[in-house]
Amino acid sequence: MLTMALLVTALQFGGMILYSFGFAAFIFHVLPPKDAGPVIRQAFPHFYLFVLATSVVGAALVAPARPLLAIVLALIAVTVLIARQVLMPAINRATDSQDRSRFKLLHGLSVAITLTHIGAAGWVLVQLGA
Repeated sequence: MLTMALLVTALQFGGMILYSFGFAAFIFHVLPPKDAGPVIRQAFPHFYLFVLATSVVGAALVAPARPLLAIVLALIAVTVLIARQVLMPAINRATDSQDRSRFKLLHGLSVAITLTHIGAAGWVLVQLGA
């Protein structure tokens, strides 16, 4: 079970890194901003579902042997669900209404949450690998 938890957490960590620093940057590099924004908007719900699923599966796999790690993964799941259901729609509303200051604030919060998730998943990964 711990080996599977390690693999799922590695998938989560790598996927978050790839999406955040690879895919999103690539989309904004190859598409004009007016096209890149809608593409990213369509991709984010899937990103959040990926993080949610890997967090829940990882937490379930690691819980019997390492409850603290399961709690960290479960906290990622809860906070990504909030980000997907509450924060993302608020960011979209700010974009649609062209409220740049609100967008910057909410987007900054989204980035901080995602970086925290990456850090937490990385910590769990290191603990599982030790």
